[in-house]
Amino acid sequence: MTLTLKKRALSRARMLDFLEKLAVAPDEDLTSLYLPPRLPTAELKNLLYEIPVLQDISTGLYDIVNRSGTGAVIFWSTTQKYLVIPPFPVAEKSFKHSLDIEPLRSLLGHEYLVGLVLVRLGSYAIGVSHGEKLVSSKVGTGLVHGRHRQGGSSAHRFERHRDKQIEYFLTRVCQHAREQLEPYVKSLDYLVYGGARTTILLLQKRCPLLGKLETPTLPPLLDIPEPRQAVLETALNRIWSSTVIEWQEG
Repeated sequence: MTLTLKKRALSRARMLDFLEKLAVAPDEDLTSLYLPPRLPTAELKNLLYEIPVLQDISTGLYDIVNRSGTGAVIFWSTTQKYLVIPPFPVAEKSFKHSLDIEPLRSLLGHEYLVGLVLVRLGSYAIGVSHGEKLVSSKVGTGLVHGRHRQGGSSAHRFERHRDKQIEYFLTRVCQHAREQLEPYVKSLDYLVYGGARTTILLLQKRCPLLGKLETPTLPPLLDIPEPRQAVLETALNRIWSSTVIEWQEG
């Protein structure tokens, strides 16, 4: 038997609908497995051995779950084979020889308070969301010249000037991050960074508020374009999306 892999992203509403349809007529041999993130390797492999799958699929399951920053949920039977990467971390591990959608439905039903910090050199978008709604946001730009491609003393002067532009830009972004996040800092459930990894690291290093925050972070969105209001709203939609991977006979 050959199994092909199908992968799709589902919004919060579509994921809840998917669960409801799954519950209408569950297979009698269906197994439900909830896996929190960052389980020890041996424990994760032992839990996956509970799923009756072929070795190559088991290896694929392990690789996907091991890379996930939010854990995974597996619904597996003879005819239905799903792995779900949820938008927020699975809290507790669970294994049942039946369909159990309640922990995932409860996770998706919670109105998390999430801070978003999106930044690339020259543009930023910062916001706070309650559930899928932005309750506060600030979007802006700043002048940062591209790198100088020629050598010589003029290039050194240009780089020093560029470094000052970057410092000024990040200082402004830090100020806006403080304005947006501080009112909610004690109640934030999660923080999400997005944009260019090197710029994010620079901002975290130069911004005392971000450096000392103990808020759990979700997996970063490193493939977003230059932050704008529309990009911020798209990022929020992505934060709430689940990834569903299905193995189908083909």
